[in-house]
Amino acid sequence: MTDLAWIHGALTAARPQAVGALLRYFRDMDRAEEAYQEACLRALKNWPQKGPPRDPAAWLILVGRNAGLDGVRRQARDTVLPPDEAISDLEDVEAPLAERLDGADYRDDVLRLLFICCHPELPAVQQVALALRIVSGLTVPQIARAFLVSDAAMEQRITRAKQRIAQRNREGAGVPFEAPGAVERAERLAAVAAMIYLLFNEGYSGASDPARAPLCDEAIRLARLLLRLFPTEPEIMGLAALMLLQQSRLGARFDAEGEAVLLEDQDRRLWDNKLIGEGLALIDKAMRHNQPGPYQVQAAIAAIHARAARPAETDWENIDALYAALERMQPSPVVTLNRAVVIARLKGADVALEMIAPLEERLAGYFPYFATRGAFLLQLGRGNEARTAFTRAIALAASPAEAAHIRRHLDRLAAVKVS
Repeated sequence: MTDLAWIHGALTAARPQAVGALLRYFRDMDRAEEAYQEACLRALKNWPQKGPPRDPAAWLILVGRNAGLDGVRRQARDTVLPPDEAISDLEDVEAPLAERLDGADYRDDVLRLLFICCHPELPAVQQVALALRIVSGLTVPQIARAFLVSDAAMEQRITRAKQRIAQRNREGAGVPFEAPGAVERAERLAAVAAMIYLLFNEGYSGASDPARAPLCDEAIRLARLLLRLFPTEPEIMGLAALMLLQQSRLGARFDAEGEAVLLEDQDRRLWDNKLIGEGLALIDKAMRHNQPGPYQVQAAIAAIHARAARPAETDWENIDALYAALERMQPSPVVTLNRAVVIARLKGADVALEMIAPLEERLAGYFPYFATRGAFLLQLGRGNEARTAFTRAIALAASPAEAAHIRRHLDRLAAVKVS
């Protein structure tokens, strides 16, 4: 229980709650992050010797708070430190709604912090990027990959967001660190939903990594909290349904060696029927509102897969129609790439390959593009071109499971060439 892998996983899982509470206490993003990092260093020193605490997040909050206060004292040795109530609202009563949403021992600082990061003072892209960095601790390369931009460009966006918050606070018109009211929550809802889904995707794409897998559970938890705040919002129902249905396949997505198993090859008996039931109920409820949105459409696609007892029973025509609707609502090269996989089943790999050809420039750093292109070329018997695409894909793999999946294709091509 005290090995470094477990400690790393515990620190990753506790980060959102700990950083959220420390930000609420210090009202300074940099100081909150520094306090959390200091608490992590002390955890790495103490936990292997003394064993893990009962509540890692609470331990990190307490230790981080004390470390942060030590930093304040070092910077102002000749200044009397203000009383706690002057620099912290740790003990005051926040909106009782947050207490009702989560029965944890401390307030749900994660959801609170999400709405703070998604402040309208910041451009939308900076809102989501900052939330992913501050709340979830994703690295700049991880966030850059999610946005399909370079690491340097994403680093610049995050830095600008933090600088803008600091500047506005110095000017006396800062981004407030209090939980927003009902109107502000509604205005920031889209950015918060986008951040939660990106958080889920980061965990989902690396679910074979014990340190990243908990991100999916945290994203689902946050979506459920959002749903309690906005119980009649169909897009939040769709978001929650989408993540639940995707997460339901976790037990079948990897084989005993940790290698990825394609959807059509998965043992559907291993899918989580409880999560499927919850997800199907939510998407059915959302669609009754007759206010379609991107999350609902994606959830409807996932629902078709969930309802098919066998791959042969999948309604690919309906999935294609839903992807076409999604392309109209939310034009994106990734959506078109996903639709091309469906088109390959309905009309052939040659049509699908032609469909994705214009996407290469925009998806030049995107692993699934080259993996999909390679698969289409392989189906068409164009082995040399497939090998080139798979070689590009393996260089872009974000996890060992992705790399192993492509390596199997390359091994088969090599075996064919030898024979």
